[in-house]
Amino acid sequence: MRNQHIHTRGNSMSINLQNSFMPGFRHSALSVGILLAFANAGAWAETPLGTDMAAADNTTRLNEVQVKDKPWMWNIETKRAHLLPEVDGTKITVTKKSTVEKLDDIPTVIDNNLRNLFAHIPGILVSEQQTPGQLNVNYRGIGNPQEGEYILSLQDGIPIVSDWIGFPTNYYIPVPQSIESIQFLRAGSGLLYGPEPAVLNYVTRRPDPSREFGGYTENVIGSHGLFSDYTEVDGTSGQWEYRADFNYRQADGQRDNGDYKVSGGDLHLGYKLDDTQKLTFDLHAYRSDNAQAGRMSYTQWIANPNLTTTPDNRTWVDHDFAVLGYENHFNDKTQLEVKLWRGYHDQADRSESLTAKPVPNSTLESQKYRFTGLDARLRHDWGQGNAFTTGFTAYQSDSPWRKWLGTNLVVDQYDHSGTPTLRQDRSTDYAAVFAENVFRFGKFHIVPSVRFEHEKLDVDETLNTGKTGANPPVPLIDKNYAKSVPLFGLGLGNDFGHGNETYVNVSQGFRPLRYLDIGSPFGKTSPSNNDPDPTKSTTYEAGIHGWPAKGLYYDVSLFEIDFKNRLESQVIDAIGDTINVNTGDTRHRGIEGQIEYDLLAIGDRSNDGQHLNLFANASFLNAKFTGSTLKNPNGTSLVGNTPAFAPHYVARAGVVWAQDKHYKLSLSASSVASQYWQDNDTGTTAVLGQPGYLPAKIPQYTVVDFSGDYNLTERVRLLAGISNLGDKVYYSRVFQNGLEPAFGRTYYAGISLGF
Repeated sequence: MRNQHIHTRGNSMSINLQNSFMPGFRHSALSVGILLAFANAGAWAETPLGTDMAAADNTTRLNEVQVKDKPWMWNIETKRAHLLPEVDGTKITVTKKSTVEKLDDIPTVIDNNLRNLFAHIPGILVSEQQTPGQLNVNYRGIGNPQEGEYILSLQDGIPIVSDWIGFPTNYYIPVPQSIESIQFLRAGSGLLYGPEPAVLNYVTRRPDPSREFGGYTENVIGSHGLFSDYTEVDGTSGQWEYRADFNYRQADGQRDNGDYKVSGGDLHLGYKLDDTQKLTFDLHAYRSDNAQAGRMSYTQWIANPNLTTTPDNRTWVDHDFAVLGYENHFNDKTQLEVKLWRGYHDQADRSESLTAKPVPNSTLESQKYRFTGLDARLRHDWGQGNAFTTGFTAYQSDSPWRKWLGTNLVVDQYDHSGTPTLRQDRSTDYAAVFAENVFRFGKFHIVPSVRFEHEKLDVDETLNTGKTGANPPVPLIDKNYAKSVPLFGLGLGNDFGHGNETYVNVSQGFRPLRYLDIGSPFGKTSPSNNDPDPTKSTTYEAGIHGWPAKGLYYDVSLFEIDFKNRLESQVIDAIGDTINVNTGDTRHRGIEGQIEYDLLAIGDRSNDGQHLNLFANASFLNAKFTGSTLKNPNGTSLVGNTPAFAPHYVARAGVVWAQDKHYKLSLSASSVASQYWQDNDTGTTAVLGQPGYLPAKIPQYTVVDFSGDYNLTERVRLLAGISNLGDKVYYSRVFQNGLEPAFGRTYYAGISLGF
């Protein structure tokens, strides 16, 4: 199934051709002319590099001469369905472990079901919650999954977190219907996009080049009052292309005060200046209104997994950003991509103030982020298959943080009539320059990489009643922090046999300090107590992947990540005050693999467009503390402990049965081993000051999902699915103040109409 090229999402059955003007095109941006042009060299199209970059839309049959003269074209459609091109536009990805999930190959994902969305991507741990307001994931046991801070999330190469450096939380996820594919890059991705050790890049759908106007609308209903609508239109006319979509969904939730409303839209305009230049404009808008039913102790969860502990808490998020793009193919060897973006993230949280009992008070918290970024990249091909890339990234943001205390438990997100209790002004300045080169020596290739990062944070606190009311009073925060970090990477690879390749990658990374790391407003401690160093990482990965037969793809690798100066929140007194400190070092070792095989991909013989794709992937992990400044409850070192949220395995398997233009049916299972939720590998006996209990480990769980699309006619499609088929009662999110249950069995059904 992975080798099909028919775009059926809108039931218009149009051929999903890649833009011939720029193979592998991603959103890019308008800018002033930058960077050098490099010397001419050998014929690009006659090397493995150039051919691998080309789209494989016309390569369903390769004659003997092509295979002999261009062996890298062997089974290219299978390769491209699972793996990024070796040089993707202006980015070099060869020798870096990557996974591609093409959403047209699976049934429609409804309501951002993350288990279905990431089913074909090995290793991602999803910490599940019942409202769709944030992305909670981690990878290979690196950090708390909360809000996905340890994985950089991008949309068409642009960061979509709240504040890229100072507060990299994920409260916006693109609606799956608007996404063509998901790219997941490990380790060396930090030298492509930023310092993080892994990157999720959501690639937006492109306009259909074969029509002037078309689209579809989709409406779905489901459990707990779910209603979901998605509508899109797109087309191409002359030099212009356009695409617009709108989405809306709402539900009552499984628990009281578990309702949510989410809406958003995307707009893309493109204008081809000539055969070598193109301008683009993209606008993304998102709104969410999510109730927060609250966390509970394990004892409460056993008694009633649908208990609501916070009947009035709520979170509102607005996330908007616009991207201007410019790209230029100066010739067949040199191309430039530039992206300029401007965005706004507004987040408000309403919560009952626990410290104000018995008087019922609520806190309204507002965090706003205004950010601007510029990214420019140049690629030049030279010699026999070599390529050089270089560029820079600049980013600036301002983030005021405000809090008000009042007696209205249902205060609106814009009602600031309460008493001000916190006022912080925060800002980020970030810049990076980078360069990579792929050298080819026959079937062997080597990729050295370098990136230089500079980060500057400022936090200025002018009001904090928790500190000024302390006895004695605590100074307000007025801190700035600056750090410059060089990063290096090296990749090696070798093509062998018939569609097989080895890869080795060693890459450095680091986690920039956040606002909370240098200027936390919580607690009554001196600001000088918050003075940690940034976390650094080195990733080693060696593996082999291949596409030795049509429809067959495999990838298996060994990895080790050395994580130095981990940052954690440490409780420092009896009333729960915390500071962020360096807690020690961890080592993460394991093996990760995936295999997918379309059993009906039988060469050139007709199979009536049918596909029976079996898939399985797993990440097996052994993570340990190798150094520690913290202590276990018995006073011993954490050395030898397993870090929090580092299960020994994350595994998925399933089958997708499909026939082009007719149906797609998917049955998949996700299984996660038990895992500790705090680094001291113990539980707790109190939650929010009340008698309670949280076990040391989140129990193992396995969840099965079914989904399907069925075309009644060329333009009418039915959608249906059952999530958590066995109605498993489980949880995967735990904090010091309690756990959050996952969804039980849920259903959905709907219809899509093309036009």
